[in-house]
Amino acid sequence: MPKIAIILIIIAIVLIGIIVALYFLGKRAQKKQAEQQEQINAAKQTYSMLIIDKKRMKLKDAGLPAIVLEQTPKLLRGQKLPIVKAKVGPQVLSLICDEKIFDQVPVKKEVKAAVSGIYIVEVKGLRGGNAKVDTKKKSRFKQAVERLQEKAGAKPIK
Repeated sequence: MPKIAIILIIIAIVLIGIIVALYFLGKRAQKKQAEQQEQINAAKQTYSMLIIDKKRMKLKDAGLPAIVLEQTPKLLRGQKLPIVKAKVGPQVLSLICDEKIFDQVPVKKEVKAAVSGIYIVEVKGLRGGNAKVDTKKKSRFKQAVERLQEKAGAKPIK
């Protein structure tokens, strides 16, 4: 058997081993995430709050309690998170927002939010249903690209 064939077989076996390991690690991570989501949903409460500011910032610069920084792994402390500064009752708090709803959070408006600890899970507008974000005006280039995609059938027509 030629040397190249042996090398290719070894590489294929290693790649298959890596794929199998990633499959099982992903399955385990998915179970952990499901358990954490159940705990968050069990502990969430609804509050009326005035959103003062929202931005993505590092955990250590966000003004969160010291115990949150201590419990966070060191590698994640430098990562930017969606932080919302809100007035809940008489207190001004820094809260971590869910990545999925961060764009829906309106600034300088009063909302009802489902909060679990310091984590905002859900946001609803206080007056008039769900809070909506002002959509940015698209550039002419992006509009032209979308029109061409619609004509070509690559993108469904609205």
